[in-house]
Amino acid sequence: MTGSDPLWRAVPLTLLIGAGGALLFWLVGFPAAVLTGPAAAVSAATLMGMRTAVPDPLRDAVFLVIGVQIGSTVTPEVIGTALTWPLSLAVLTVTLVLVLLVVKGVLTRFFRYDRMTATLAATPGHLSYVLGLSTDLAADVPRVALVQSVRVLMLTLIVPVLMALWGVEGTASLADRGPISVLSLALIFPLSLALGLVFKRLAVPAPLLLGAMAVSALGQGSDLTPGTMPDWMTITAFVCMGTLIGTRFSGLDRRGLAGAFLAGVVSTLIACALAAAGAWFAAGIVGLPPAALLLAFAPGGVEVMAAIAIETGLEPAFVAAHHVFRLVVLTVIVPVLILRLRRA
Repeated sequence: MTGSDPLWRAVPLTLLIGAGGALLFWLVGFPAAVLTGPAAAVSAATLMGMRTAVPDPLRDAVFLVIGVQIGSTVTPEVIGTALTWPLSLAVLTVTLVLVLLVVKGVLTRFFRYDRMTATLAATPGHLSYVLGLSTDLAADVPRVALVQSVRVLMLTLIVPVLMALWGVEGTASLADRGPISVLSLALIFPLSLALGLVFKRLAVPAPLLLGAMAVSALGQGSDLTPGTMPDWMTITAFVCMGTLIGTRFSGLDRRGLAGAFLAGVVSTLIACALAAAGAWFAAGIVGLPPAALLLAFAPGGVEVMAAIAIETGLEPAFVAAHHVFRLVVLTVIVPVLILRLRRA
């Protein structure tokens, strides 16, 4: 028996719970059920003390599948909207700064977080980057991890509900190009993996997802690998993505869980409110549905929001581009804030 045996024993049950959550949410008609159902079910199981896990190879495969699917939606019509993207990206930048500063103030004033911990916990996204910084700084890592994990879970559950209440349907419907060929898939996935590994070596955010997006978009745009992904493949990827979100509560320190959980809820609601305001303003500029802008501005991971964009048909390429830009902006802003805190 190796030390990894308990982890692998947890994987089948974790995936089963995720699939059950997807089925339950689908039966009750919950938005984006194949993503939100597993996230809710696995999070609940994890918080109740069950060991949950998704192996890294499966996680990487999910990112590749979702990236290929996003890339397949990059149509000439979507590319045409790029002329208006700089304006919405500018609004997004202002929104990011407001979210970070306001949430940091709330965590410091009302939850008594020290300024370093509050800054890292308030960062709207870039989870792995933030946790990496937390371990190297004088910050309360468990609190940062819990607040950030709550943010990802709540966004996965709240954003689809907000879009359903808005009553806006997706506009990114594509002409039926038929199913993609097995030969095309056999070409796309190895190339996507190779480019993703290059991106990873260059420290590019979400490297496998972006590598797959780039390869797929190039293949679709050049008509070398036309066609749509099989439904069973994308649905499976969404279920696994939701399951992965739920496992992020594993291994967290349970002391002070309630207080940190409340901080995560409050900070996420504030971030959502500010992001929604920015999205509503930007929607009038770019001429896209406010729901698509909400997905693009949501302070959540590119993988999660892009997956919801695919599921709802709300401009996946536009949403993914904005989230990649958000990660780049945060990569620049957060170190600057930390440097100022150290000098204070």
